[in-house]
Amino acid sequence: MTKISKFRMSLAAASLAAIALGAGALQAQDAPADKKLDEQAGPPPEALYAGTEKGVVDLYHLAPIPAYTPGKTAWGDPDFRGTWPIDSLGGLALQRTAAQGNRVYLTDEEFKQREARMQASRDAASAETNANKLGMGNWVEMTGAGRRTSLLVSPENGQLPPFTDYAKQMMKIGRSSWVAGQTYDWVTDFDSWDRCITRGFPASMFPFRYNNGVRIYQAPGYVVIDLEMIHDSRIIPIVKDKAAVHHNPAKVKEWMGDSIGYWEGNTLVIETTNIQPGASPLNMATIGAPPNNVIPTTDSASSVERLTMAGPDTLVYEITYSDPKVWTAPWTVRMDIPRNDSYEFYEYACHEGDVQVRNYINSSRALRGTDAAQKEGEESAAN
Repeated sequence: MTKISKFRMSLAAASLAAIALGAGALQAQDAPADKKLDEQAGPPPEALYAGTEKGVVDLYHLAPIPAYTPGKTAWGDPDFRGTWPIDSLGGLALQRTAAQGNRVYLTDEEFKQREARMQASRDAASAETNANKLGMGNWVEMTGAGRRTSLLVSPENGQLPPFTDYAKQMMKIGRSSWVAGQTYDWVTDFDSWDRCITRGFPASMFPFRYNNGVRIYQAPGYVVIDLEMIHDSRIIPIVKDKAAVHHNPAKVKEWMGDSIGYWEGNTLVIETTNIQPGASPLNMATIGAPPNNVIPTTDSASSVERLTMAGPDTLVYEITYSDPKVWTAPWTVRMDIPRNDSYEFYEYACHEGDVQVRNYINSSRALRGTDAAQKEGEESAAN
């Protein structure tokens, strides 16, 4: 499965329509609208909402993380193992609206309206499944959004800090299939995600439209954060404390960065540097992110992540990202994630059989040839 640009969306829609028509004779008739669905799509009810969002009264301040002592692994580390998919936050925007100001949580009425939209999304998938059909309902996993107004919790207004002049210039010349009207001649006209290399960091940690699986494994001296999309796995060495953190030489870069973790009580702290430039730190397919997938990553980029169990079935994930060459200030995202160990990872076969890069280039060249011929004809006719 590859990501979708506007052009690719039209191709996907046509393909899905063809599949539906071709298989029509084999499909069961649509179930009546009033028929109770046999299977409900999306997470089970207990995996839709984080425990930290229950009973929120103060709408302007983040609910404190409850004191909770998780169980221990056989070697004595806090046990975070399990599946923590972020589809429960797929419908939550990265940035807050200006009208919401500094308000962290929705009102009861706003939450009711949002939940109605999320339920409609879940019902669309359920209707397809129970009618033995495939469509956008099952493709798009915006199955939840919680009660927060944004993923961002800092700056206080829930919006990204301004870009630097350098970043603005780099974004003007950035190349990606998400840039409307762009031409294509070589692989450098595509971003790292177009080419099925990586969504980048920290973009890979944030919700998308599908393949939102996140699973944590632990072994003595290591924590692994396994991601369903692009099948990225972050293998993170665990050291004694912050003083023992020693990163690779600056010239050694990795797409997901050089991450080293240590425990502060029951909180796992992960410091990441040496992030390979070339991937956008935010994907526009995360709701509310900047457009075009062309935000630069520089050699100044770094992050600090904090993972804390707020109960047996709630993981609080916080990340503060800094790249002073790109943003005028750091920013922080917090995600309160419900456990869902019934969530299944599916193969993200992005590169295998990927002909889209070649097709984009061929189509772009053909289109420009057609345009040039048409223009030449018009000029000849005018003369």
